[in-house]
Amino acid sequence: MKKIITCLIGIAFINNSPNADTLVYAGNIIDGISNQIQPNMTIHINGNTISKIAPGFSIPTDGDTVINLKESTVMPGLMDTHVHLTGEYNAKSQLQRFVLNEADYALNASMYAKKTLEAGFTVVRNLGDSYNVTIALRKAINNKIVPGPLILSAGKTLSSTGGHGDSTNGWAKIITGNQNAKDGIVNGEDDARKAVRQRYKDGADWIKITATGGVLSVAKSGQNPQFTDAELNTIVKTAKDYGLRVAAHAHGTEGMKRAVMAGVASIEHGTYMNREIMLLMKQHGTFFVPTLLAGSWVAEKAKIDGFFPDLVRPKAAEIGPVAINTFTEAYEFGVPIVFGTDTGVSAHGDNAQEFALMVKAGMPEMEAIQSATSIAADFLGLAETHGSLTKGKIADVIAIQGNPLENIRLMEKVHFVMKGGVIYKQIHQ
Repeated sequence: MKKIITCLIGIAFINNSPNADTLVYAGNIIDGISNQIQPNMTIHINGNTISKIAPGFSIPTDGDTVINLKESTVMPGLMDTHVHLTGEYNAKSQLQRFVLNEADYALNASMYAKKTLEAGFTVVRNLGDSYNVTIALRKAINNKIVPGPLILSAGKTLSSTGGHGDSTNGWAKIITGNQNAKDGIVNGEDDARKAVRQRYKDGADWIKITATGGVLSVAKSGQNPQFTDAELNTIVKTAKDYGLRVAAHAHGTEGMKRAVMAGVASIEHGTYMNREIMLLMKQHGTFFVPTLLAGSWVAEKAKIDGFFPDLVRPKAAEIGPVAINTFTEAYEFGVPIVFGTDTGVSAHGDNAQEFALMVKAGMPEMEAIQSATSIAADFLGLAETHGSLTKGKIADVIAIQGNPLENIRLMEKVHFVMKGGVIYKQIHQ
C-alpha cells in the first residue's frame, strides 16, 4: 500500500540550519530549458532557493537532509496560465450563482488551490472571478495561511453589456441590477479606463477581457466581437500605464484581430483563429493559450441531455474538435504557445490532462513541458525566479515516476511537490 504524506502549511523549511542544504537525489532531471534529460543529478536547496545542481548523488554533510527521488523524473513546478479557482462547472452552476455567497466561493477556492498545488502546479494565473476572492487567496497563500500555488490574479473580468463576462446574462430583469465599470462592465472609453483603474485598486496582477462571445455564457453567439477598437485600445493603454498586461478571451476571428492589434499579451482559447490572426500574433509577439482541456470537456458534457442550458449546448458540442485543429495549425505556423487549461470549467487537479491533448495535436512532449515551465515563466514575467531547475531559482520541484517523453500521461501522476523549499506532497512508492 502506498503511504501518502502531505505536509501542512506552516511547516518551515526541511532544515533550519543556515549552513545545511536539502539534497534532492534525482534519477532523471527535466530542467525546463534543455531538450535533454539529465540522469543521476543532485539538486542542492538552501532555504527556498536552489543553490547548486551537481552531477551524481552528492554526499551529505552534517545537517543536510536527503530526499531520495532516484527512481523518479524531477522537473520544475508547473504553471497553468489560465484557471478559475473559485468554482468547477457542473449541471447546477447556473443555480449556484444565486445560492453561494462570497465566503462560499472563498472556501471553495482554498480547496481548489490545494488540489492544484498537489497536482504539481506551483504557479497559476487566475483569469476572472468575483468578490476579489483570488486576490485575497493570493495573500493568504503568500503569508502561508493556506497551501496553494503562487497566484497571479486578474480579479473581475472586463466585459461589455451582454458580453461573455457579463454574469447577469440569462437573468430576469428584476434581479440584474445596474452593472457598471466597477463591476467590470465596459461601454465606451470612459468605462474602459474606470474598469482598469478599479482592477488596479483591487490589487489585480493582470487584466482579463472577453473580446468575443463565449461557450458557457447564456447568450446565442460564442464568436461575435464585443469591444470596439477604441475600447480595446483604451483598456490596453490604461493597463500599460499601471504596469499591467491584458489577456483576451476570444473565439471569433474579428474579436481576435481587434485584440491583437490593440496590443493584448495573450489570446485565450483562439478557437476559430485563421492564418491572418496567426501572422498578426507572430508579428506582435502575442501568446496563444489554447485551453484544449476545456474544449474537450465541454464537448463531452454537451452529449448529456440537460447538462447545459439550451443556448450553450450547441456551442459546447462544436468547440472540441475545432480547438484541436486550430492548435495544430497554430503550432505548425510558429505562433508562440503557453500552457493554459481554463480549469474551473474542468475539474481542479486535472490540469495536467492538457499535456496529452497538446501532444495529440502535434506538439512534442518536451516542448509541451517547456510551455508549462520556462516559457510560461517568461510569459508571466517570472523568468528570474521560476520556470527551471537552475541555480538561484525558487525551489519549486515536482517528480513523477517514469519518463514523460515516452508517455506524456505520466504528467497526470505527480507524487512529489515542493514549493519554495517546502514539501506539500510526498507519496512513498
